Amino acid sequence: MAATMNAILGLGYFNPGFEIVAKDLEDGEVVAEGDFTVRAVAVEHTVPSLGYVLEGSQRPGRFNLEKAMELGVPPGPLFGLLQEGREVEINGRTITPSLVVGPPRRGLKFSISGDTRPCQKFEEAAYCSDVLVHESTVTSDLIVNAKEYGHSTARQAAELAKRAKVRSLYLYHISNRYDDPQALLDEARAIFADTYVAEDLMAIDVIGSECEDPVDERSE
Repeated sequence: MAATMNAILGLGYFNPGFEIVAKDLEDGEVVAEGDFTVRAVAVEHTVPSLGYVLEGSQRPGRFNLEKAMELGVPPGPLFGLLQEGREVEINGRTITPSLVVGPPRRGLKFSISGDTRPCQKFEEAAYCSDVLVHESTVTSDLIVNAKEYGHSTARQAAELAKRAKVRSLYLYHISNRYDDPQALLDEARAIFADTYVAEDLMAIDVIGSECEDPVDERSE
């Protein structure tokens, strides 16, 4: 693994300014680092392959500015105290955080499929992702080839994204037969509008969705 990682780093434009420790992961194994965890998920390819789900820790609830003003809390430092979970006193009245801060929100979630056919196990793991990066090797006219070689079409990636209720979908692992990925993008957007094509060195802003917890939702 270390040799493979060194070879990959040698292909890039930059050298990391920190140590990278390579570790083989098995299906279901979770690595915790700071405020994030990374979970490995076995997917369906012609050779063993893993997808990964990155999840952040729980975020604070939303601050209700309108409610705070209604209760007489002036804009400024007192807003910050309430957001930190501390009580404040206004004109002899105690204002508790629960009056102006909503319930905690789940952390941000980012999922990447790796090489795979449409895979139910990965779909379930990626449920409610804020960003889903899913392989999209070919358009649907080549679905037989995709199935044979363990890949997904743009339509299949979009259908999975829709079922998994993700916020946004980024297509990658696009066959070099396409000089322009627009055909794949059009096919996917016909199913799932918030679809984009991933690019090298791309940077995006990740916005948390309001998707319900999958366990709670599916138990109804």
